[in-house]
This record gives sequence, C-alpha cells and structure tokens, in this order.
Amino acid sequence: MAENQKAQAKTEQAKGKVKETVGRAVGNERMEAEGRMEQARGDAREAKEKTKDVFRH
Repeated sequence: MAENQKAQAKTEQAKGKVKETVGRAVGNERMEAEGRMEQARGDAREAKEKTKDVFRH
C-alpha cells in the first residue's frame, strides 16, 4: 500500500506541474493555481509517506 501512495504522490505532482505549465502558457490563472495546488497535495502525501517510512525502520 505504501508504494501505491508514493506512486499516487508522484502522479499528483506531475499532473500539477503539467497543469501549472499549461495554465501559464495559455494565460489561465485558475488552471495555473490548480496545478500548484495539486503539486502541494502531492508534496504533502510524499512527506507523509516518508515520515511513515522513517518510523517503520
């Protein structure tokens, strides 16, 4: 399950980066903000998983 969560975090980060870049390219501030938000969510999920890994070992 942890691997699934890590993969989901990376996917969220990548989708957010793409959305932010596309939003910036077309001048859509809302899409750009949504992309940053997705990246932040992915970062938080990744941090949570890393913390859990520290306490497992």
